[in-house]
Amino acid sequence: MDNGNGAPAPALDVYAAASVAEIHAALAALHQHEAAVTQRLDALVASQKDLSRELGRLDLLRAHLGTHVVNTRAISHAMLSDAASTANRISRAVKRLDHEQANVRATLDVVEQVAELKACVLGVHGSMGAPQDWETAAAYLSRAARIPDEVIDGTFAEEIVPTADVPDPPRQTLDAAAESLCGLFLREFEKAAADGDGSRVTRFFKLFPLIGRTDTGLDAYGRYVCQGVAARARTNFNGAPLAQRQESYFYGQTLTKLFEHIAQIVDGHEPLVERHYGPGMMAKVIERLQVEADVQGGIVLDTWHDERSIDRKLTDIKSYAYSFLLQSFKPASGNPRSNSPANPAPRTSEDEGVDMKEVDGLLAECALMLGRWALYARFISDKCAPSQPEDRIDHGLVMPQFLATSNLHRKVSSHLIEPFNFMTTFFFRRSVEKAFQMDQSPSGLNLNPAKPLSAEPPFITTAVDTVMYILNQVLQRALATSQRDVIANVVPTVGSLLGTDFIGMIQRKMRDESYPRPIIQGGLPPEDKVIAFLVLINNLDVSNEYIKRIVEQQLGGPRSDSSNSPQENLFPFGHDAKFVETKLRNLEHSFAVNSGELLNDGIQVAFHTVLKPRVRPILAEAFRDINYRPSEDEANGEDGEEDDADLVKARFDRGWGALIRPIKRILTTANFDRLLSVALAYLASALEKRIKGQHGLVNELGAVRLERDISGIVTAAVGGGKYALRDAFTKCTQMTLIMNMEDDEWEEVCAEETGDSGIAWVLSADERSFARSIVKGPR
Repeated sequence: MDNGNGAPAPALDVYAAASVAEIHAALAALHQHEAAVTQRLDALVASQKDLSRELGRLDLLRAHLGTHVVNTRAISHAMLSDAASTANRISRAVKRLDHEQANVRATLDVVEQVAELKACVLGVHGSMGAPQDWETAAAYLSRAARIPDEVIDGTFAEEIVPTADVPDPPRQTLDAAAESLCGLFLREFEKAAADGDGSRVTRFFKLFPLIGRTDTGLDAYGRYVCQGVAARARTNFNGAPLAQRQESYFYGQTLTKLFEHIAQIVDGHEPLVERHYGPGMMAKVIERLQVEADVQGGIVLDTWHDERSIDRKLTDIKSYAYSFLLQSFKPASGNPRSNSPANPAPRTSEDEGVDMKEVDGLLAECALMLGRWALYARFISDKCAPSQPEDRIDHGLVMPQFLATSNLHRKVSSHLIEPFNFMTTFFFRRSVEKAFQMDQSPSGLNLNPAKPLSAEPPFITTAVDTVMYILNQVLQRALATSQRDVIANVVPTVGSLLGTDFIGMIQRKMRDESYPRPIIQGGLPPEDKVIAFLVLINNLDVSNEYIKRIVEQQLGGPRSDSSNSPQENLFPFGHDAKFVETKLRNLEHSFAVNSGELLNDGIQVAFHTVLKPRVRPILAEAFRDINYRPSEDEANGEDGEEDDADLVKARFDRGWGALIRPIKRILTTANFDRLLSVALAYLASALEKRIKGQHGLVNELGAVRLERDISGIVTAAVGGGKYALRDAFTKCTQMTLIMNMEDDEWEEVCAEETGDSGIAWVLSADERSFARSIVKGPR
């Protein structure tokens, strides 16, 4: 404890002592505490003298400090206040001086500008006088244009600049001079243009920007180049004799010459315009040129439309009835139709109602003009596009507004795109109809392996090659137009016609003319029907491959992420290239879906009518008189006869080969794989039932032979096909595997739960138990 003086308090209380010894101890503690307190008090008394001395020194220092404070205040009031006021006066003087200097400089600038203005005014007046130095006068006006308007219109300039020779205010003088020079330059420019003096045209064209008449100069220049365009166009168009105008590509060539001439003008004159009028100013000349292009191009398109009788052609096309196609899709009657492909009738007058050769020529010329328009539109858009390549990458090229709303653009749509779409639809559908009217199957086909085939595979009818050739031509021509509206109409329409007319005609033939129906109940179909049906199945498979190749060819090869695809070159605007690719891919996909459905149906029909009735007899013949419960003596004797060891395989191979090989050489590889896949699935099911039917008829020695026979049948059945076809027989092979397992192996199979044996079982646990019981009996 502490008593408050820094000395420890006595540990014992004398009043609480219970004995003499405790009293003595308490007294001793009190004496000790007293001594300690006394010692501390003596130390404090001794240090009081030092403390008093230090306090005195502090008082002395405070007195000296007060004196210094008084002196400092005196110095501040007497000296620094004057210096501060002096500095303030100097600062204000400097600011006034800076302001005066700025005013002086501004005044000098105004004076210099006014002097420059006066020199320009006098120079313009002098140059426009007797010397008639137009370049110098224009140069003075250009110098005057750089002087600020507030100087020219200021009162100082109005007082200083006018002289006795030029008394008017400077603004009035300059405006009058510019107006006078503009009229003069315009007259001289037009005179030089009329005289065909190119050097004088260039001389006066360069002067318009100097006098502030840029728009007037560009407008005059636009009229000048338009005169050249109009003159050249009239020469190309009106100078041609009538016989030449009847040629198939005359109007396309005339339009091409018009666009090429405009492109040459733009390329040739752009450096001059950009140098004297500034970057981007050529766009105004191009816009003026487009007005003339609208006139001359419109004349070409109107004349082509009239002289080629496009409206009459479209009327004939829209009224064409497609009698052959429509009659072909009618329900079949008991007697063959007189105008069916199997019984072609003489061509009716309707077939001659529209000249296909003439339509083809019109489409070719129309595609040529559309392609040239696309090149022209791309060229003009490139010239007018801002220099921002990153925008081109993200958004493609953008057509300028004046071109998108031009009269020529509207006429291209009404006179070219719409007729092209109608005529293309007619041309393709009529070609499909004509292809089936003249369709012929390959000759020399038979189902006898001993007889050679006189034709070359793939065995298809002539309609496939014809229609696919026309399809490629139609798509190629549509893409060559570089018109999104053409692709948006032609590609889906062609895809729809392929589904309804082309696939529909094949389906109708498969159903009405070539269906492999047996003549008598339970018999086999006639050979000619089977061959015709297989050829029609080949038509679908080969057509699908053709379309895939055609689409890849039009897209420029396999799919890639390359940014320089042919579509982006033909369709540079916006996202048109991606749109075109999507349309072509959709055509390919829709045809694959439609043809795939009919193809699968045809494979099923071929299997059920040709193969299925003969599969079970082949199996019955293969297993005829085969004993799977031989005694050991019979087994030993059988082992000694190699011919009997593979008897089942040999019988099956003979029967299966006689069934499959004639069909294999008729079908395409893909179709044969499809048919074989269906047949093997049925064969595997029949074989599985036969194995199950051996329950109780197989001993351990017979199980070995049964496994060998099943393996031989599988090998013979999939021979010549894909190895993956063996998967159809997995159940059969696993059943024979279980039948021949040792007891310990079978116990492991029964004990496993997750396939630890490494075998991917397709048999369920019950099926495995049944397979085991075929030899061992029920457990």
